[in-house]
Amino acid sequence: MTTAISSTTTHPTSEEILHDYYICCLSRELSTQIRREVLTGKAKFGVSDDGKELFQVAMAKAFKPGDFRSDYYRGHTLLLALGLCNLEDLFAQLYADGDNDPFSGGRQMNNHHATPFIDQDGNWLNHRERYNLSSDISTTAGQMARGIGLAFASKKYRSGQHLGDTIFSDNGNEVCFCNIGDASTSEGAFWETINASGVLQIPLAITIVDDGYGISVPTELQTTKASVSRVLEGFREEKVGDGIDIYCCKGWDYQSLVALYQKGIDKVRRTHTPALFHIEELTQPQGHSTSGSHERYKDKARMKFEQQFDCNRQFRLWIIANDIADEEELKGIETKARKEVREAKVKAWKRYYLPIELKWREITELAERLALRFPDNVRLQKGLVELKEFVTPFRSEIYATIRRMLHSLRHEQAPEIDELNTFLQEVKAVMERRYHTHLYSETSRSALRVPVVLPTYGEDAPLLNGYEIINRYFDTAFTKNPNLYAFGEDLGKIGGVNQGMAGLQAIHGEDRIFDVGIREWTIIGQALGMAMRGLRPIAEIQYLDYLIYGFSPLSDDVATLRYRSNNQQAAPVIIRTRGHRLEGIWHSGSPMSVLLGGLRGMYVLVPRNFVQAAGMYQTLLQSDDPAVLIECLNGYRHKERLPENLGEYTVPLGVPETLRSGTDVTLVTYGACVRVAKMACDLLAEAGISVELIDVQTLLPFDLEHRILQSLQKTSRIVFLDEDVPGGGTAYMMDEVLVKQGGYRHLDSAPVTISATAHRPPYGTDGDYFSKPNPDDVFEAIFKMMEETEPVRFNK
Repeated sequence: MTTAISSTTTHPTSEEILHDYYICCLSRELSTQIRREVLTGKAKFGVSDDGKELFQVAMAKAFKPGDFRSDYYRGHTLLLALGLCNLEDLFAQLYADGDNDPFSGGRQMNNHHATPFIDQDGNWLNHRERYNLSSDISTTAGQMARGIGLAFASKKYRSGQHLGDTIFSDNGNEVCFCNIGDASTSEGAFWETINASGVLQIPLAITIVDDGYGISVPTELQTTKASVSRVLEGFREEKVGDGIDIYCCKGWDYQSLVALYQKGIDKVRRTHTPALFHIEELTQPQGHSTSGSHERYKDKARMKFEQQFDCNRQFRLWIIANDIADEEELKGIETKARKEVREAKVKAWKRYYLPIELKWREITELAERLALRFPDNVRLQKGLVELKEFVTPFRSEIYATIRRMLHSLRHEQAPEIDELNTFLQEVKAVMERRYHTHLYSETSRSALRVPVVLPTYGEDAPLLNGYEIINRYFDTAFTKNPNLYAFGEDLGKIGGVNQGMAGLQAIHGEDRIFDVGIREWTIIGQALGMAMRGLRPIAEIQYLDYLIYGFSPLSDDVATLRYRSNNQQAAPVIIRTRGHRLEGIWHSGSPMSVLLGGLRGMYVLVPRNFVQAAGMYQTLLQSDDPAVLIECLNGYRHKERLPENLGEYTVPLGVPETLRSGTDVTLVTYGACVRVAKMACDLLAEAGISVELIDVQTLLPFDLEHRILQSLQKTSRIVFLDEDVPGGGTAYMMDEVLVKQGGYRHLDSAPVTISATAHRPPYGTDGDYFSKPNPDDVFEAIFKMMEETEPVRFNK
């Protein structure tokens, strides 16, 4: 592991300068070897820091313990400069070495880094004592929103005296360093982040890494005026607290870079004024990545410029010009760096591949013995040839070959067959742990392990509007949880458009319950970063229809965080929204299939009323899992009985509730459709049909105890009802019950799905009635099912 040399001055010593040059040389040679390993087939893809080393060693001098990074898919130079890893770690990630990749356990491609924020049981580590790298993602500009939240947490720790001394912050003095390639500043997430940071006034330090291209597309085709810093001039701070600071510097000017980051970051840290560092005239000595060559899109003049202004070359010239070292000493540093990188590459490859190679040889010997036993088996003989012709096979290639060989031996018996089957089982078990764990929390604080506490009611329990129930719950929750925050559009001053938090800002303070702008992407990022730093945010998206604006950070970042970091980071975010039927195309959506397909890694909760919603919030606040909770838009003024133990009872996730017992048909639904279903059940009862009504309560997770299957075993008929598009939520529920739970075995009638129409729901009462399921639709569908089953009884 490299040794970090810190500096508190803008004038580094000769020792520091030469160490920085050594880090630059290490990084450059690492980039070269990464490319070679990919092009020779040892790795699948490579992206690296070549041409972008110098600003990172300068940045490292301003990066302090407790600080955070939200980066894109580069940055190994900073890790080397800070001593956060060794070279073998970086090669391990390149090779997807699940045993030795410390950043993702072999799950992410190279240059996607992370440091632990939690231990393996989900306990928070001390963030103040370490350099904190939030887990990188590949989506361009995707890191920006998370950076907002990581920096915003510092602001809350500085203003939140009620939080006391914590392991998360030193009075909010932590800076979030957020890096982005110049071309990615064309993304909307970047502009939303710039605007939000200026409004919030948070310690966010954004570095624009500008090499003049977005892969092959030049800046003038990406950015107005061909300079994002020029375009951003309107955001520049003119008086204290009204904007951001903007700095520009050449990426090959070591002395200026060091001074700039020292001065700029110091102000960010002290004043929480966000800053943008536009680092220009960077280069791509090896192109954007290993996917192609930059000679294809750069002319001779540009190539000459890149050679001349390569940051490492300019750094070298500067060192010699200032008599810090001579040619011979620098050559010694360069030779040392090359030697160390190449030795690390060999060690990392051997550590990764030797176990595979030994097993490959062993398996090939078994296959040879089998081939002698069954010389006429063509598939077996072909598989043996494949095994012998491999050069450096991946485990999966060996595994697949053996599977195909065993297919042809399924009716045979031999000791070698048993050994090969054992091999497959062992590999599968290892890969199950390596690739299929930590999508959700497996810790003691998993949402699925929260103790169940049932609601209790007094004899004279008052009937309140739904919004009054949830309002009282939130009041209790904020009183009990000092690290709880809530924010969203219209949430603070007026308490939300449906009054769920009305009056609570006055009670608990504007610091904890507050309004933000119309910017769903960074609302999600704001919550994500806060949750990663030990706070408990409830981020409100005003309507479920608007969640699409924030879907990318939810799907790419929140939902994947624990998985892609291999259980090293977590963000128990609660996204509060409201949806289902009301009025209008963009105010009555129920796109559950969109959420179900894109939010694995989060739980999706669909309470039918606000007593249930309060219990679900209570469950989530005791857990370390992220979730989306969708309140019923049309339920805020429906009357509900107030439980005595509001703020104490919980609702278990993945446990449906049977609301009405029946013997003829099982009706499965959730959310606003529960009320529709209840009305339909009354109509069906009048017609002599007994319906068992089940509210699934949560779609992710879904019926963990197979309660719906138990009902189907009794009724032998099932109907799935919701207001998503055809083939959406109902198809998902049907697959869960009939396929995964094996419910098809118990059917006496074809299953039925009832959903909304394929188009968006039109405005008005008539549009709602004819476009979304209503009690009459449910009655007719179930009556038809029973009529076909028992024509004598119902065809009268």
